[in-house]
Amino acid sequence: MMTELFQKFQNLSYPLPDKTFLWNMYGAGLENIGLNGKPEVASIPEPAANQLLVRVDAVGMCFSDVKLINQGGEHPKLYNRNLKEDPTRLGHEASLTVVKVGKQLADQFVPGQRLVLQPDIYQNNRSTAYGYTIPGGLIQYHLMGDEVLNADAGSYAIPINADDMSYAEAALTEPWACVVASYTQRRRLVPKPGGTMLIIGMPGDQQAYDFSSGLEVPAKIVLVGASPALKALVLAKKSPEAEVLEYQDIEPQRFEQLNQDVCGGEGFDDIVVLSPGSSTLVSEAVKLIAFRGTFNIVGNRPLDGPVQIDAGRIHYHYTAFLGNKGTDIAASYGENRNRCELQPQGTLVVVGAGGPMGQMHVQLAMEMKNGPKRIIASDVDQARLEALKEFAGHIAEDKEIELILFNPMKSTQNLRSLLKEINAGQLADDVVVCVPSGPLMEESYQLLAPNGMFVLFAGVPIGTTINVKIDDVFLNNLQLTGTSGSTLDDQRLVIEKTVNGELSPILSVAAIGGMDAAVEGLDAMMTGKYAGKVIIFPQIPRFPLIGLHELADQRPEIAEKLGPNHSWTFEAEKALINHHWTKELQ
Repeated sequence: MMTELFQKFQNLSYPLPDKTFLWNMYGAGLENIGLNGKPEVASIPEPAANQLLVRVDAVGMCFSDVKLINQGGEHPKLYNRNLKEDPTRLGHEASLTVVKVGKQLADQFVPGQRLVLQPDIYQNNRSTAYGYTIPGGLIQYHLMGDEVLNADAGSYAIPINADDMSYAEAALTEPWACVVASYTQRRRLVPKPGGTMLIIGMPGDQQAYDFSSGLEVPAKIVLVGASPALKALVLAKKSPEAEVLEYQDIEPQRFEQLNQDVCGGEGFDDIVVLSPGSSTLVSEAVKLIAFRGTFNIVGNRPLDGPVQIDAGRIHYHYTAFLGNKGTDIAASYGENRNRCELQPQGTLVVVGAGGPMGQMHVQLAMEMKNGPKRIIASDVDQARLEALKEFAGHIAEDKEIELILFNPMKSTQNLRSLLKEINAGQLADDVVVCVPSGPLMEESYQLLAPNGMFVLFAGVPIGTTINVKIDDVFLNNLQLTGTSGSTLDDQRLVIEKTVNGELSPILSVAAIGGMDAAVEGLDAMMTGKYAGKVIIFPQIPRFPLIGLHELADQRPEIAEKLGPNHSWTFEAEKALINHHWTKELQ
């Protein structure tokens, strides 16, 4: 009977209810989600010819929602929306089932078909993300039309095979896509065709530079303090149509005026600084980088101090810092010199490793082919570290990876000294920071060895500056990267790896709850109550929020289907639906 009940759920073999529960958001703060702390009830509409009616099966609670919860209608993706009159819904990590299909979509979708959503939707180059501009998945049933199925990249709904993954695992393909995206190239690594390039020379620099490729693509080249030889190089290698503007030495405090005069304040697409000695000059020049712009330092001597850079722009604007210590300016560009993957058989440090996303980075590093041989997982929360050890320790053992847990609040030594002690005197090949803290990012930068990669996964607001020894970029080939969100291709890759057994997103589940527990689940996510992800099952309204480690005492009929170390499984999910969805039908 139990198997038959799950099959009824999976195959939609039950009478569709007339009403749906939902959690609308009417303003900033958890208190403005729902009405009087409870979900609302609405009628289930019929789809138009170009719409689907979908059932929401599982929703992941995501820390990126905190900004929306705190800001309400002032969140950038809501465009100053009056939520009291035009509410939205949270829940962008969603797993769906098609219930009804409009006539125009009958050749693309069928009832019972499973879908996952890529929520980072754009319409006419404007962000209209699901769970933000488009109301999200904290509802049992909703309509879905052109706003999702016919946007800039086509359809943002990805069909999946019903038997390939559980509802929770399907919902988690979106946050996992964000993790995978961290190790795919997001920076532009060559001069921009048709862009504006700024080249800054130093007084008295007589070095004979070359620009073996790339100088022919800018539409405009601005020279500041260029020697006669540098000017001759530019004139010889630029496109015949390219405009060249020449300025004598400009004091760094006047750089912004140059930006206004030449770029209307939008910044230069590509900036080249030759043999700088002044960290002040470089700090001011960095402010001129355009969105997805490159900053290329060529020189063979250190600067006179650290450089102030905007960590938020690395994460959200994909600004690229490049360089080399030779004489060919073009040698800094390209993927051969600028990696984005973890160093094979290297040493990885994950800062904030105990949180849900930090755990994903650790797990991905362990499950990837030819990944790191040593992982240092750092977190100030000892309970989270213990939870990480419980779920990841056996994976590390199976893969013969050295996993070291470090809590700086409980250690007499700092992370840098521990790293050198256990790593034969060497620093890290890769450092991933999953904590949105400028000071912690600044401190973590100092853990990198030559040729190291610094990944800013946690987003800090644009304008969050950190002081770094930027010399390491051009003298030691250090990489600074950051990513925000994911793409359809990233999510498809996660689905492919999951189906092929190369990745296990389901291991990220730490707690489950029904629809009534959604706001409690959001609060648990915000306060870090659970080390992993909180999953809400909208079709089971009255199921409480329970950590997987608590199921044995509270719901043994589900707990007996869990995997090793209280891990969520498809069988546990079937038991949840068999035992508790049925109660909602009575």
